Amino acid sequence: MRKFGIAVLSVMMLVCLAMVALAQGNPRGTSTLTIKGKTVSVDYGRPSLKGRTTDALLGRLPAGGVWRLGADTSTTFKTGIDLAFGDVTIPAGEYSIWMQRQTDNSWKLLFDKKHGQWGEPTPDPADCFASVPLTESKPAATVEMVTLTLSKASGGGTLTIQWGTLEVAASFKAK
Repeated sequence: MRKFGIAVLSVMMLVCLAMVALAQGNPRGTSTLTIKGKTVSVDYGRPSLKGRTTDALLGRLPAGGVWRLGADTSTTFKTGIDLAFGDVTIPAGEYSIWMQRQTDNSWKLLFDKKHGQWGEPTPDPADCFASVPLTESKPAATVEMVTLTLSKASGGGTLTIQWGTLEVAASFKAK
């Protein structure tokens, strides 16, 4: 009888763990870059458009509104080296990153010292550690799932964010 109880308890624990894993619902993506022997990485949820458009989904976001930049658990940006995004320095460390719509419909990338939280509620931009402007361009093709890519550039790199017809990027240099 005792073995049966242990078996039932084990099965129940496995079911609970599977439910937690499935609760996030969206696959995770990662991108990694090595600069001066140090690692820069981003880990994020990858929602799909599923027949919708980014204009319909993100177009509802008012000026000043914040998007979690992915799905489920907040997007985590880790850097083992200080980075300069223009005149903004992001010290080595771990951050959650978010996108904020501006009044002219451009975007800013927000760095929050809190990380690992669920994507809602979004942080107050005034409480974020730093923000940097994102440069918008037209993607070569529509991208079904949110995709964040770190790529090398002279002396640093570029973080590119793509979803549907949205493509924005921020360049950085190693300090």
